[in-house]
Amino acid sequence: MTQLPLPLAWPADPTDDDFLISASNAHAAQHLRRWGAWPVMATLLAGPRKSGRSTLARLFAQHSGGTIIDDAERVSEAAIFHAWNAAQDDRRPLLIVAEAPPPEWRVKLPDLRSRLAATPVARIEAPDDALMAALFERAFLRRQLDARADLIQWLVARIERSHVAIERTVDTLDQAALAHRKRLSITLARTAMTSAGLLTARTRESGETNA
Repeated sequence: MTQLPLPLAWPADPTDDDFLISASNAHAAQHLRRWGAWPVMATLLAGPRKSGRSTLARLFAQHSGGTIIDDAERVSEAAIFHAWNAAQDDRRPLLIVAEAPPPEWRVKLPDLRSRLAATPVARIEAPDDALMAALFERAFLRRQLDARADLIQWLVARIERSHVAIERTVDTLDQAALAHRKRLSITLARTAMTSAGLLTARTRESGETNA
């Protein structure tokens, strides 16, 4: 697998602990790497499901010695409030991981709202083409599926731009290859993904449409 550059002193092998860097997440990764320059000893890491946000948070904790609150929307607001205050007192960085920052994340506790308003936000955006291709390559490699470059590029151009869609696509093609006892191909992918409702009609900036 050709992995995207990882400008961090963190694991770079294709294991469960790697984190691939592209334009869609580079700013977030660099912000966490430079935690000593944060205006407060806390940051909110926001990113969609399956985006690697928890992996990035674990790498941050290993690198910085900081603490993590993952899936913060499901954690007691009082606990987050006290953790935020403790991070300032101890000068130990706190990373709060959520799908979205306030106001999308509806925080009821006024004191926590005010602290989160003063907290920088690092965002993992929807994956770009380069990251989608690398994620497909890694996922197929892990499942020992022979997916050629032309198939991967075909998939990148035709599925929803999301980490969840990538995972569902790989699941669908894995099942299709097993059921039909065939090597993965564009023809097999088109049939399987049409049946699964995974193909989109989105148009790329290059002018390519779904064929």
